[in-house]
Amino acid sequence: MPEPAQHFIVARDPPSPPADLAGAVLALGNFDGLHRGHKGVIARAKTLAEKLGKPCAVLTFEPHPADFFAKKSVIFRLTPADAKAALLSRLGLDGMIIMTFDAGFAALTAKQFTSDILSRRLGASAVVAGYDFRFGAGRQGDAEFLRLEGARLGFSVEIVERISKDEAGNLDAVSSTATREALERGDVALARRLLGSPYFVEGVVIHGEKRGRHLGFPTANIALDPSNRLRHGVYAVTLECRGVVYLGVASFGRRPTFDDGPPLLEVFLFDFSGNLYDERVEVVFHGFIRGEEKFLSIDDLVARMRADAAEAKEILAKT
Repeated sequence: MPEPAQHFIVARDPPSPPADLAGAVLALGNFDGLHRGHKGVIARAKTLAEKLGKPCAVLTFEPHPADFFAKKSVIFRLTPADAKAALLSRLGLDGMIIMTFDAGFAALTAKQFTSDILSRRLGASAVVAGYDFRFGAGRQGDAEFLRLEGARLGFSVEIVERISKDEAGNLDAVSSTATREALERGDVALARRLLGSPYFVEGVVIHGEKRGRHLGFPTANIALDPSNRLRHGVYAVTLECRGVVYLGVASFGRRPTFDDGPPLLEVFLFDFSGNLYDERVEVVFHGFIRGEEKFLSIDDLVARMRADAAEAKEILAKT
């Protein structure tokens, strides 16, 4: 992956343009998952920013508007805010501006959004959006309205058309919805094609029940975002901590052989000894091995874990 930007700025609800982002070119959208379509928008924004000699940032919204209107978590978040910031930094952007999507924000008209947010508060020199970007109360603003408002307010507007074919010619529909559906089936290979990079999660390593250690498979345990609906099962993974990448095998699920508890990601690292507790790590999913199972005996479970580890090594040797 590209190196992260040295001074990536995350600004929440700024009343005026954040330091070092004044006059920025803004890529607009939720950007959940940062799939190939999103990256097309961001690439266009970066090109325009370089042409204008301006910084480049993403303008996004938290919570996800669908969650706000439902008054509960309904969206499987592919990239919660921290993961989104990490990805955007690696893509070479200068920052991410997060606007709180609350009742007041939802009530803004399309004209108020362009005048008060894009122009007055953020001082955008240009904005770039996908063909399907809608904004303002009742989703009244569209690409053509954005162009007209840009001309009125003095910022340029570029619209990126739908991207539906990848470098290999695959015609998979590029959308966050398609990516979520793939991950809910455990199809991390398809998710990788849609995203343009492997699916990953971030989290802090927490203490577990220490069962893995007693079974000969000590694990780094991570509680994922509650919205995560990745298929419960076993995956070939890599884990990065403090710039070091380790190979491993991970189980995500409720541990039906033991307790059917809350979902937990448990990562066993090959050829590793050490303590990762309280470390923030990134886990990348490279291949699906099997669904979660309930075993009749601990011996059966351990035998299957050994087979899982061997299969994970084969998958990772090909990546």
